[in-house]
Amino acid sequence: MKQPPVRPGILNLKPYVAGESAIEGHATVIKLSSNEGALGTSPKAIAAVRQATGELFRYPDGGAVALRAAIAKRYGLDADRLVCGAGSDELISLLVRAYAGPGDEVLFPEHAFLMYRIYAQGVGATPVAAPENGLIADVDALLAHVTDNTRILFLANPNNPTGTYLTISEVRRLREGLREDVLLVLDAAYAEYVDKNDYEPGVALVDSHPNTVMLRTFSKIHGMGGARLGWAYAPAHVVDILNRLRSPFNVSLTALAAGAASMGDIAFQDLARQHNDYWLAWTTERLRALGYDLTDSVGNFVLVTFPTEPGRTAADADAALRAKGIIVRGMAGYGLPNSLRITIGTGDEMQACVDALTEFITA
Repeated sequence: MKQPPVRPGILNLKPYVAGESAIEGHATVIKLSSNEGALGTSPKAIAAVRQATGELFRYPDGGAVALRAAIAKRYGLDADRLVCGAGSDELISLLVRAYAGPGDEVLFPEHAFLMYRIYAQGVGATPVAAPENGLIADVDALLAHVTDNTRILFLANPNNPTGTYLTISEVRRLREGLREDVLLVLDAAYAEYVDKNDYEPGVALVDSHPNTVMLRTFSKIHGMGGARLGWAYAPAHVVDILNRLRSPFNVSLTALAAGAASMGDIAFQDLARQHNDYWLAWTTERLRALGYDLTDSVGNFVLVTFPTEPGRTAADADAALRAKGIIVRGMAGYGLPNSLRITIGTGDEMQACVDALTEFITA
């Protein structure tokens, strides 16, 4: 059978592989593979979803008016400069579709979120990875990789999977070193976890530089990964483009309801942040005391690098954890084959994970 022709490059794409949720032979598992919220979802968001189910026969508000108003109120932003999407993933896709294509380049740090590369390839653009410095994005290297064909620069800050971040002064230096027509996209999915005086998620740069966009998500501190909800804060001209490209009802009715309720539940967000502050520090301290090599993560996960000695590798550690029903994330797809990323879960989950890694390293 003759098949319709596929656009060049599509068949070369490697599909994104999500974190696993099950292990054969284990009825229950500890899932620490997807950077999901340790405390689940805001009770107010869950209640809002339950109420919204009575209206499932209705189309959702295509303009996400109530949700944009809730976000604007929470962060003191202009609601007209907000666009909501089915996860920040959709917004990344829309930005790439809008501003890149064959002959163009999409630039990002070496160990960046895989979807930047995948979406670039999907529109026929060339993905370009700039080297990092000690698993931290390198401004000078990024600027050195800018060419006449560069259209978009994606910077996850903090970065997934390394957990490292750039200071606001370094991000500003990056923006000011770029050509004015290069779109800088600051992916701040983990911003709510960062408590550093020299960090800023991107609002200030969006306000001061016309071709800068900030992305945020409800999948992390809000614990709403299953709802698929994200948002962008952008200049008016970018907002206009995103609204032209997105589907008319791209965010579901239940996600809109949950998002508005969760955005207003500041007490839940504070509790989630406090939990992460404690267990991130606890896990980092315990694993370093055992001799493990960890980055200075400011997200809701740690990146652990293992030796290449047989029996002590990341793959060996992963197998040992899986034998105990603990799922973490291998990082070979990110160019870090000797590393595992471990999400900060509940206290009991982190204790079980550290105990398993203690047994592994001392066996």
